[in-house]
Amino acid sequence: MVERGELRAGVAAFLASASFAAITARDANGRLWVSPLLGPPGFLVPASPTRLLIAATPHAEDPLHGLAADQPVGLVVMDFAARRRLRINGMLSTTGDGGLAIDVVQAYGNCPQYIQPRQVRPGPAGTVPQLLRRGDALEPDDIQQVQSADTFFLGTSHAEYGSDASHRGGPPGFVRADASGLRWPDFPGNNMFNSLGNLAVDPAAALLFIDFFSGRTLQLSGAAEVRWDDADERGVEFDVRDVVVTTLPTL
Repeated sequence: MVERGELRAGVAAFLASASFAAITARDANGRLWVSPLLGPPGFLVPASPTRLLIAATPHAEDPLHGLAADQPVGLVVMDFAARRRLRINGMLSTTGDGGLAIDVVQAYGNCPQYIQPRQVRPGPAGTVPQLLRRGDALEPDDIQQVQSADTFFLGTSHAEYGSDASHRGGPPGFVRADASGLRWPDFPGNNMFNSLGNLAVDPAAALLFIDFFSGRTLQLSGAAEVRWDDADERGVEFDVRDVVVTTLPTL
């Protein structure tokens, strides 16, 4: 889709039409989170082949609200309707009420596997996200949301190569959950193993689940480990440390 590390002309049209992205970064206490970024088409602008401007920031109730600059971040941009995605990793060089700027180090597309087609649009102007709960364990409503999801986003990090945001999809029920943690199978993907490679050296991980009908958003921060079951199949186990539940404007 693009050459590695470059936002060339071929990707500009994709970014110009996008209205949804998810960003991986660390909060002021060093915890890793994945947060949604929504805006009208055109809110993602390649200022140069190695610089991306984002006319959005994590909202006031988001754990990454007010995130600090000069840290590595990962971004995955989604077009669910067209079943396309683009991953961008780099350094967050600018933050503020006006938006974010990322100095791009890596940029590459992924195949359309496991992307569930849907329409995603920002809610009406002026609508305010609401905080429902903060905690350290999943509650029944959270577990129900996880186990009915066909999509989530995974954030990982590497001390040398920075942070990464990736998309995971499957049939409803492909993620299992209880009060303390989650487990999901690792389906074959692009064979680059960015997320699994990061987890091999740093177990810090973050998850983002969105109910695209109600806007209920579940953000989790914790630790993950790659496991093998008795059938010699690979999966990921995630231990919950922090939970933030909000509602976004209807998507």
